[in-house]
Amino acid sequence: MPEDKKEIKAEIKQELAEEKQQQAEAEAKKAPKRRAKPAASAQQEAAQFAYNKILLFEKYPYDVEVADLSLKNYINLTPKAYPQSYRRFSQKKFSKANVNIVERLENSLMRGGTGGKISGRVIRTEGRLQGKKLKTIHIMEEAFEKVSKQTGKNPLQVLVMALENSAPIEDTTRVRYGGIISNVAVDISASRRLDIALRNMAMATVIGAFANKKSVVDALATELILAANNDVNSYAIKRKNEVERMARSAK
Repeated sequence: MPEDKKEIKAEIKQELAEEKQQQAEAEAKKAPKRRAKPAASAQQEAAQFAYNKILLFEKYPYDVEVADLSLKNYINLTPKAYPQSYRRFSQKKFSKANVNIVERLENSLMRGGTGGKISGRVIRTEGRLQGKKLKTIHIMEEAFEKVSKQTGKNPLQVLVMALENSAPIEDTTRVRYGGIISNVAVDISASRRLDIALRNMAMATVIGAFANKKSVVDALATELILAANNDVNSYAIKRKNEVERMARSAK
């Protein structure tokens, strides 16, 4: 009898083990199959590495720090050797945020004279840079080279610092209450702050080279260095301080 009991117990254990194995196999069949992610190919890794190593004008790296958090989303630093987008998406809202910041400054330089009085004189350049993108690219490249020699820093970082320092935070707008018109202080959006800084920097370049022995390249390099150092002799810094002073007085 004892031997029969042992045999019965062994058979029961074997049946239980088989049932568990069958249940596990059934659950495994019901569970969704997970496909293993394909490993990145060597060609993709090489392409990504080459993309990260693109240099501006084949000289300056794009590892630049943007300290102003409000401007960080609008200062585009997409690696390109010679930034040129042709503004293919210019009809879309906020498309200029996707344009490289160097190209945006080049576009700002492609302008004629101001047509109005600045510092007591009318600036008219007869459109010497209007539509001449290749010429402005060469101007930017030469100006960056001068900035690099004079400061020993990455000129792209100098440009970002100059834009951060020359972007105003407040401005004034005219508001009508009944028949009374008054100036009211308002905050400026990050996109407009960057637009104003670029415009003032281009204006400073035009003014600095107008009726002067200084070339456009020297004027742009000087303005970038002065604005990056937050120097009051910079035209863009002067304009920023003037706008913010008027906003404070309007409060």
